[in-house]
Amino acid sequence: MPQGRTAKDLAEKNNLRNPDQALAVLINGVLKDLSSPLSEEDRVSFVSFDDPLGKEIFWHTSAHVLAQAILRLWPDAKPTIGPPIENGFYYDFANLHITEADLEKIEKEVQNILKENYVSKRVEFKDKKEALERFKDNPYKCEMIREFEGSISGYSQGEFFDLCRGPHLPNLGKIKAFKIMKTSGAYWRGDKNREMLTRIYGISFPDRKLLKEYLDLLEEAKKRDHKILGPKLDLFSIKEEAPGMAFIHPKGMIIWNHLVNFLRCLQLEAGYVEIQTPQLMSQELWERSGHWQVYREHMYAFEIENRHFAIKPMNCPGCMLYYKSHTVSYRQLPLRIAEFGHVHRHEPSGALSGLVRVRSFHQDDAHLFMRPQDIKNEIINILNLVKKLYGAFGLTYTFKLATRPEKSIGSDKDWEIATNGLREALDEWGEEYQIIEGEGAFYGPKIEIHIKDALNRSWQCGTIQLDMALPEKFELEYIDSDGIAKRPVMIHRAIYGSIERFLGILIEHFAGRFPLWLSPHQVRLIPVADRHVDYAEKISNQISKAGFISDVDGSHESVSRKIRDAQLAQINYMLTVGDQEVEKKTINLRTRDRVIGEFDLNSFLTTLKKEREEKSLHSLFNVS
Repeated sequence: MPQGRTAKDLAEKNNLRNPDQALAVLINGVLKDLSSPLSEEDRVSFVSFDDPLGKEIFWHTSAHVLAQAILRLWPDAKPTIGPPIENGFYYDFANLHITEADLEKIEKEVQNILKENYVSKRVEFKDKKEALERFKDNPYKCEMIREFEGSISGYSQGEFFDLCRGPHLPNLGKIKAFKIMKTSGAYWRGDKNREMLTRIYGISFPDRKLLKEYLDLLEEAKKRDHKILGPKLDLFSIKEEAPGMAFIHPKGMIIWNHLVNFLRCLQLEAGYVEIQTPQLMSQELWERSGHWQVYREHMYAFEIENRHFAIKPMNCPGCMLYYKSHTVSYRQLPLRIAEFGHVHRHEPSGALSGLVRVRSFHQDDAHLFMRPQDIKNEIINILNLVKKLYGAFGLTYTFKLATRPEKSIGSDKDWEIATNGLREALDEWGEEYQIIEGEGAFYGPKIEIHIKDALNRSWQCGTIQLDMALPEKFELEYIDSDGIAKRPVMIHRAIYGSIERFLGILIEHFAGRFPLWLSPHQVRLIPVADRHVDYAEKISNQISKAGFISDVDGSHESVSRKIRDAQLAQINYMLTVGDQEVEKKTINLRTRDRVIGEFDLNSFLTTLKKEREEKSLHSLFNVS
């Protein structure tokens, strides 16, 4: 590389000029702007929009564009923070009062800025004093500067300058599509005792086609919204009398029980035992576990007969007490203990959302106790459970390995054994995984399991967490082969995570069109006229005796209206019966998607049983 050349020169030499290419550069593993100089020895790789890092850079630069537009329109506004988020970005402003009607005006100004195609320029401050002087009129920026450690930098684009670590896009021309999504209120630094700010959300892309695809996806997501579909299908409701605590209706309970029973059977096959622990336990227990010190604000606690108690926010301490109720031999290890535990956590009312963010929920918890040499095999056994469970719903998934954070407990040796156990299990499993350095819990490394639904949206549900704290705090022991009492290794494991949340995800994943084995309403008989009702009732009874959920629409509506009602209720199969079917002792079969035609009842039931046993995600009658 000739002297004085930059990463931008190398990108152009390699013809990486498209808007989605060469957004920034990794030089010897360090993320930098394209303006950064290169030397002959440097290891260089470019970051594109397809990379998570690329999206972060793209969306953070776009947040600066939004702030620039706001200051052009409302010069007295005070920008605070504008981070990238999972889909897009937001920027929070003080001294700004806008409505939805202003969003179009802001977008127009954004377009003006993008046309000006400013180059992003990095500025390094000598020290905090210089940075504080530069932002002396913005108390929010000054508050952050005072807390910073290390070097402080900012970025300019045209007349706009903002505090930022970077890197940024080389120029604003990379941004080809920009959409402001909504505005809302937000407390400064998420503290309800601090100022209320105006938050503006946006999204941007290097291609207009990507924006259209994203907006189309949002429209489809609205149609699948479990907060609308769930009550509409009579699966659940949320009442003012119990905010954040779902009422699961009879039809919802049918799905719920299928979920629980399915995992219960898998766990039984995998050698788990199941327990149930109390929901209410004493303050002393929570102090011993450490929850009282670090989680008290999220717990529901009160006094009974001069003793303090709390409703459990986690199941773990109860399982520790169960473990201590027996003397455990090494011959009993690994010991796999499952619990479908009901927990309560106080979430702010503004954070509550349908079934996916609640205050009362049920976890498919399991705690596995083992010797260090068993870690790898136990992780692989859990991954097998993950594959069977998620596969039954047609969900794909990815893994992330979170390693030791800066603040942690335990020795270096303990962490090395624990982390290597997780890593070796993932390596042997053979699927790609991402390492997220420093993101583990203070008490142990973990594997995060992120599922993807039918709309390719990612949800973090499952967790496999190694814990080196609770066995120590509760002085758990097992008697080893040498007769010496030793401390077991413990793994927390959840796959659904929260059954309420998983149900909400499934409603959206299937758009309410549950496969037969999960469906709360499988078959409906539709008599053509009143004289066919008796025959319809007889057929429905036979179907019910075969173990399926069946009913008869005996209303006086037209056949087409009855079929339409059944389709809206997402019933899997509609069986129309008229004179011909009564005479031939048959049914006329229709799935949600197509008319099959005349069918023998026994043949219908045989296929139905096969579809249920195979846990098929699609109707076997639709297969040619």
